[in-house]
Amino acid sequence: MAKSIAQPANDQLNKIVENTKIMGDIDSQTNMRVDGRIKGTLKVKGKLVLGVNGFIEGEIHCENAEIEGTINGNIQVSGLLSLKSTSKIQGDITSQKLSMEAGALHNGKTSMGAPSIAKPISSTSQNG
Repeated sequence: MAKSIAQPANDQLNKIVENTKIMGDIDSQTNMRVDGRIKGTLKVKGKLVLGVNGFIEGEIHCENAEIEGTINGNIQVSGLLSLKSTSKIQGDITSQKLSMEAGALHNGKTSMGAPSIAKPISSTSQNG
């Protein structure tokens, strides 16, 4: 039986190693580890690990994330965002769950839980 290449295995990992710089958008269908530098939008279908020397400038969208490095931009995580003691985030965080170690730095807004649904504006008039 031949293995289908259309659906990547969950154990696959994309790596951006130290001393690597990427400018542009990345759309990964598997887990990703970043120890280098990225400037652009990063979409990861799976877990993102940002190593202690890793740096991302731009928007991040992923299922789960473990952050040890630096982010300048907003991050949206549909599952668990884990901020380690060496992490530095300058931007807004949206996550279902958040774990933050002592020493982690975050400057920005934090939104947690399921996205809120705006209530419709009442159609009744205030003027009687």
